[in-house]
Amino acid sequence: MLTELRTATDEAVRYVLDGARTWRFDLLDPKVDSDERSSVGTKLQYHIIERLGLAKVPPLDTQIVGLPVEIKGTVRGGYSWMIPREGQRQITLLVSIDARNTRFVAWLMRTHRVWLSGGAGNQDKKRSPLVDAVRNFARPLVDWTDLPPEPLRLLTREQLNVVFASSGLRNRAVALFRFLPDIVIPRSSLATVGTGLHDPMKRFREAKGILRSRFDLIDLVGKWVDERQAAKKFGHNIGNEDWVAVPRERFAELSVAIPPLRTSN
Repeated sequence: MLTELRTATDEAVRYVLDGARTWRFDLLDPKVDSDERSSVGTKLQYHIIERLGLAKVPPLDTQIVGLPVEIKGTVRGGYSWMIPREGQRQITLLVSIDARNTRFVAWLMRTHRVWLSGGAGNQDKKRSPLVDAVRNFARPLVDWTDLPPEPLRLLTREQLNVVFASSGLRNRAVALFRFLPDIVIPRSSLATVGTGLHDPMKRFREAKGILRSRFDLIDLVGKWVDERQAAKKFGHNIGNEDWVAVPRERFAELSVAIPPLRTSN
């Protein structure tokens, strides 16, 4: 369950950021307004249902072992969920996302009304769980767990200005991997850097030759089995769409064969 909830939470965040269209990769970016941040919780229920192989079943969000379950998420950290009237007194899957530290936590709790704050609730009759009630009665499913890292957050402001400049994507791709050697970069991050361009991955593939010839960096791409295996020898577990740039000298140190330069799809 940990893996599925972690993946679902990461997918919901990335869906709202929509980096491939907006250049955004951080929920705390000023360009992300409060309504968008709040919508992560709405998207989260659908990603959790899909990842856990559940179905959307009214009157709540889903059913687990035949029991109705409400799913609620918050990106404010802490215990700031809003439970709708139909979800009160029901079993609720509570997910809290700490956007600043890119981590999440999850509990199961029956949200009895005596454990909810706000009296009659807001205008929609929604109420929030009391902090002490969550601490005392919620059943932990996942302790605080790091979400998949967003490598673009590792860049300094000066580096970001280079990677997101108007100098052409191939040059910016070279800069990205030079700034982040030995850092696994998922395709979603590459798509964010290539926002608005047709077939941005073509430019990343073209950058591989420049990185090899001028900067002694070997890009390994998870699409290729031998490159995934090579990456693993350097301590990088890359998925099918992940990339990582490894200094050429490390191949010699570990006697790892450098894979052929591949610039096709």
